[in-house]
Amino acid sequence: MKGTAVSEAAPRQRNWHRHLPAPAAQPAALALLAGLILALLPAAVSAQSAPAISVPATITADAASQAPLAIRIGPASAIPRNSFVRLRGLPSMAALSEGHSIAPGAWAIPLTALPNLKITLPAGTAGKSEFVVTLVGSDGAVLAAAKSTLVINAGRQGEKDDPARAAGAPASATILRAGTPLQVPQPAERSAGPAPKISLQPMTPEDGERATRLLKKGDEHLSEGNISAARLLYERAADAGLAEAAMALAGTFDESSLSRLGTRGITPNRTEARRWYERARELGAAGAADQLRRLGAN
Repeated sequence: MKGTAVSEAAPRQRNWHRHLPAPAAQPAALALLAGLILALLPAAVSAQSAPAISVPATITADAASQAPLAIRIGPASAIPRNSFVRLRGLPSMAALSEGHSIAPGAWAIPLTALPNLKITLPAGTAGKSEFVVTLVGSDGAVLAAAKSTLVINAGRQGEKDDPARAAGAPASATILRAGTPLQVPQPAERSAGPAPKISLQPMTPEDGERATRLLKKGDEHLSEGNISAARLLYERAADAGLAEAAMALAGTFDESSLSRLGTRGITPNRTEARRWYERARELGAAGAADQLRRLGAN
């Protein structure tokens, strides 16, 4: 009997391992899972580390005003050193508070300037244009891109009471991208009116520094042939009471000065030149009276 019990239990002891998973199956499954994780990890890491540009789909601004241009790029850890932001497709007469104009409607902006970036538009413009924002590496490679549309309203209510301001857009202002064109008045020789009003209050040191910065930025635009942007900045500085800015603005309308600059496609305007030389003389600019005599004699 004992022999029979042992003989019957022996097959069960010999076959118990058949109910367990094969030893080689566990390492194979783990290896497959590890392979999938390793395959997906680079894509996940790349997605997290790639820089991205955030810009509103539509930015609305009024003519003859300055509006914030909200552009955000992140994460900071994914932005290479010495990279910068490039904008293309802005109206050629628009000016940015930071950066440098690299072509009509195109600007290069340092990343540190983005939090305070503003766009300035002249009076008399209306319409919309699509522009492209790109993050560019030091080697010129485009790292990220986004699009937005700038919508320019005809003007604020206060401008209706100031016809001279509303008609102050330069005749050469154009837009470079397809879409609804900006509607810019094309004034001929405007009738000579009173010289621009001069503030009776002296400039504060802060106003003087700001006007000087505007003058220098206007000089940069002028050297690059961007007359429209230069005029806008000169006018803002002259309105603050800077005599040199009024002289520079008058020169952008003076045929003699334009000839020396070698500009093309810019029509001189003797009336505007005389108005701003008069303003410069009243502000105390040296040489303004001589320029007025020259214009009067010709």
